[in-house]
Amino acid sequence: MTANSILLVDDDTELSDMLAEYLQPEGLSITAVATGTQGLRHAQQEDYDLILLDVMLPGLSGFDVLRQLREGGSRTPVLMLTARGDDVDRIVGLEMGADDYLPKPFNPRELLARVKAILRRTHDEHVGESPEVEAGPFRANVKRREATKNGEFLKLTNAEFTILVTLMRSAGEVVSREALTRVALGRQLLPDDRSLDTHISNLRKKVAAGNDGQSLIRSIRGSGYILVPDQDDP
Repeated sequence: MTANSILLVDDDTELSDMLAEYLQPEGLSITAVATGTQGLRHAQQEDYDLILLDVMLPGLSGFDVLRQLREGGSRTPVLMLTARGDDVDRIVGLEMGADDYLPKPFNPRELLARVKAILRRTHDEHVGESPEVEAGPFRANVKRREATKNGEFLKLTNAEFTILVTLMRSAGEVVSREALTRVALGRQLLPDDRSLDTHISNLRKKVAAGNDGQSLIRSIRGSGYILVPDQDDP
């Protein structure tokens, strides 16, 4: 069985050594670098299953690295490591295309759980279900992780793609925030956790509104979200 490859970008070398020692017995191959410049170079030159990216880095910040990766077309899942209590960093990271975040300091077991959840979602998404999904103007291929609206490709992050496919499979029906969080982030919905809402907000901007000017992804207060396909789109 091939180990999943993880790129860890953090200038706290003591923390990196500890995490490598903790994660490697779990079948994870860890490459650790200490600067944003090194992290970007490694991410561009090698194929990793996941990137653990600290926000505060010498040289290029974690945001700089993430932005350049996404602008370059990289869809490698990214888990941001942020300062505890810094909600702005978390929101900015998600808006820039991070899949999830974990505030420092954290328990290594929590990090491992987040890592496994993202890897499981990325590799085993919708096993046993049809790889082709259609709903109104939307088409998606789960195996290729490609989605289109009216034949035009949508540039989505991994989390956004998963959310869209989940809503497409239940088009016209409300999907709870709890269910979407489990599917898209691979974990339970936590109190005051706005990660899902940020992903939804970003996704809405990318799929645009329907002919009636309303969002095709609508919030149902107290329940969740619903995809209302605009059948009359040109």
